[in-house]
Amino acid sequence: MRTHPRVLAFIVGLALAGVMPPARAQSAPGRSVEELLDLARSTSPQLRAAQMEAAAAMERVQPAGALPDPMLKIEMMDLTNMGTSSVQLSPANVGSTKYTLSQQLPFWGKRELKRDIANAEAQAAGQGAADTWLELSTLIKRSYAQYWQSVNTERLTREIGDLMDRLEKVARSRYASGLAAQQDVIRAQVELTQIQQELVTLDNDQRSMRALINGLVSRGPHESIAEPERLRKVPQPAALEVDALIDRLKAHNPQLAAEAARILGAEKGRELALRNRMPDVNVGIAPTQQGARVSEWELMLEFNLPIQFDTRRSQEREAERMLDAAHAREEALTHRVIGELAGAVAALESSRRIESLTESTLLPQSEATFQAALAGYENGRVDFATLLDAQRAIRKAKQDLIRARADQQARLADIERLLGEDL
Repeated sequence: MRTHPRVLAFIVGLALAGVMPPARAQSAPGRSVEELLDLARSTSPQLRAAQMEAAAAMERVQPAGALPDPMLKIEMMDLTNMGTSSVQLSPANVGSTKYTLSQQLPFWGKRELKRDIANAEAQAAGQGAADTWLELSTLIKRSYAQYWQSVNTERLTREIGDLMDRLEKVARSRYASGLAAQQDVIRAQVELTQIQQELVTLDNDQRSMRALINGLVSRGPHESIAEPERLRKVPQPAALEVDALIDRLKAHNPQLAAEAARILGAEKGRELALRNRMPDVNVGIAPTQQGARVSEWELMLEFNLPIQFDTRRSQEREAERMLDAAHAREEALTHRVIGELAGAVAALESSRRIESLTESTLLPQSEATFQAALAGYENGRVDFATLLDAQRAIRKAKQDLIRARADQQARLADIERLLGEDL
């Protein structure tokens, strides 16, 4: 019996579909924080709004230094031709028509200063967009670390639940043999119930964290988020030397860069206020038409007179105070971010030491204590309360280890937020 080629291809396709793994193209994001950051960078309306505002500010630079539009004035005189006709509105039929074309010319240097002020404002807006991304990425990094902590704490809690289930069976067996009190079985069951309560709390925490992360990456609150698979590598202590990080902070922190741009704009504003002591010029040319011909030409040269000295001095003092305020803001911000950086580095080092101490000393000690307590309970030399305390000590040590690693990720995110770049 011969099989049709199309039927054979269909059968082979079904077989391959059964053995081949499903494509991961449609898998949910969240296996790593880098996935979430890439998604947020392409979808965040908050970031897009900040970028568009920065682009709009840059478009204000050219008009700020441009000449104002010229003015054209048309004056018709003697509309009735000395009373010999009705009112006429045609230049050829009135007594005379004067056309005045004028252009205002600011004093030398004013246009350049206005352009520099607008450019400084655009630079500050651009740094504001960069700071918006840093703020968003920091929230994503910290939320991912909390999500990772919750997921791994749940795994640990389930492992402890399995362990307590085995201990409950041991206690029940010893009670049935008359070697232990019923209270041991009840304590084990109470511990299992508390573990179930913690699992419910952790599940609720994970739901909240998934909704928060979805909001940060501009997705619906009920969209799926993959379980976190790995954390970012924490830099070695040699890369966290505070003085070197302070230099990087001063060079790349967008908030400091924005304040520096505002200082530059304030300096240019002060120069413009001083330059406003000089008059602007208005130049014009005015041909006069009589009938069908131009009979005369006029040239106009007009100056404004900056004689409101009190007003000018107040504007100059205002510009000086604005410059002083910009310097003060930069100084205050510099001290604050340097203090925050030093504190974040210290907190990161503390979490690193806690992780090392817990992993190398406390956890092995707790496990050895538990094994000894378990053997002692099975032999009747240790009561069940001692065994529970040993089990809780292991649980706490592992929770501290998970918490320390998640805290390191949060502190790393804070440091990168201050530096303005990834470590």
